[in-house]
Amino acid sequence: MRTRFLTRHTEPHAMPHQILQLNPILIPAINEQLAARYTVHKLFEQADPQAWLREHGAAIEAVITGGHTGISRAMLEQLPAVKVVAVNGVGTDAVDLAYCRARGLPVTATLGALTEDVADLAIGLLIAACRNLCAGDRFVRDGLWELHPQPSAIPLARRFTGMRVGIVGMGRVGRAVAVRAAAFGCPISYTDLRAMDDLPHRFVPGLVDLARDSDALVLCAAADQAEGIVNAAVLEALGPRGFLVNVARGRLVNEDDLTAAIAAGRIAGAGLDVFVDEPRVPQALRQSERLVLQAHRASATWETRTAMGQMVLDSLAQALAGGRPVMSLTT
Repeated sequence: MRTRFLTRHTEPHAMPHQILQLNPILIPAINEQLAARYTVHKLFEQADPQAWLREHGAAIEAVITGGHTGISRAMLEQLPAVKVVAVNGVGTDAVDLAYCRARGLPVTATLGALTEDVADLAIGLLIAACRNLCAGDRFVRDGLWELHPQPSAIPLARRFTGMRVGIVGMGRVGRAVAVRAAAFGCPISYTDLRAMDDLPHRFVPGLVDLARDSDALVLCAAADQAEGIVNAAVLEALGPRGFLVNVARGRLVNEDDLTAAIAAGRIAGAGLDVFVDEPRVPQALRQSERLVLQAHRASATWETRTAMGQMVLDSLAQALAGGRPVMSLTT
């Protein structure tokens, strides 16, 4: 009896897409999804990143990076097959966007995902600076309250409710800050490249004038090309009862001028989440009791980082399927 052998024809399994990751992602569920869908190469774990790129760069089809890290043109030139750069953040100033446009390479960012948390922190920093919350916390923790129980041991603070708040940059975050400040009865003024017809708040064209008319100046502008716009003149206009909050870009503030203004009492205080040369913060700023400092943490909540990670996943899937990612800024 002759046995008949049947040959089963199967489609070859597609190789997983090769992804280069330049920064850690802190949400386990996002990392699990990345690992399940792709072959992920974590460049930040390589002993010799340059050697790794020379050997494997030609196979990379997508890059995940952070806003602060970005990706250099030199690195992109080593990735001829890359189809998308997904920025896990909103900052794109560390990416050569002109080069990416010329190459037809989508660069995506997680625009919109950070808005609420950044605005929350801006108000939190302002209240903390006005009410001396961090100094008061240390006063209790260090046992000084027991040694100095008299009310005069801690200086009186500044009320936040009703303060005149000037907002620099009325994009998503600036508008969200305005909503929160208005809920505290704060009159709102703002400056931007132009007045915006859909806003009820007062537009002030000049930054010095806005500072002069404000009790608190809140920096929300992306302003990738701006540098040192909050200088000695702006701080002088803000005045000895004025507060500065920066949740935008560290380089928007001239830190030497800010240090001098704080030391001389030319402004009342500041709340800063971003700095010029992170993670290096000037010693004079770290030592001042009138500053509230954070380590670039405005978006650092489970909710926002999960939303950001999902947007990165979506951008990868859209680009690797041959489409234009919805969040592309360059194509």
